[in-house]
Amino acid sequence: MKRRRTRVAASTRGGGAASTGRRRDGAASARRRGRAAATSARRAGRAAAVVMLSTAGSREEADRIAAALVDERLAACVNVVAPVTSIYRWRGAVDRAEEVLLVVKTRRALVARVAARIRDLHSYELPEAIAVAIEGGSPEYLAWIAGETQARRRAPR
Repeated sequence: MKRRRTRVAASTRGGGAASTGRRRDGAASARRRGRAAATSARRAGRAAAVVMLSTAGSREEADRIAAALVDERLAACVNVVAPVTSIYRWRGAVDRAEEVLLVVKTRRALVARVAARIRDLHSYELPEAIAVAIEGGSPEYLAWIAGETQARRRAPR
């Protein structure tokens, strides 16, 4: 769709776009600002939010780990998915186990702390703690992850 150029006298608009012969379009400008904000939020989300995955040997262990991560603000949310079947190689043999999957939503800056906390709470000799970058998503949800994993300041007494 072609836009028609309109010339508005500089005195009626005070210069700016009118003096260059470009028409100011409030709706188009708002759309551009909206796209820029959405792009910025996507970039921030990509840079800041990750999903971490881990597995636990029982529902009780998974619930305990999930609750600790959320209570300590290391994760905004942890999905506990059961059962999952894992097939893996361990000490030279292929093994199979029924496990419980933890899907942890957190910030990239907290990956090392989340992995350390999972190790501290876990019964496995080598617990899974891997991070996968979030490439996009709802800007509001990504902001929620960031907000819920920030340390809360205590109110002055």
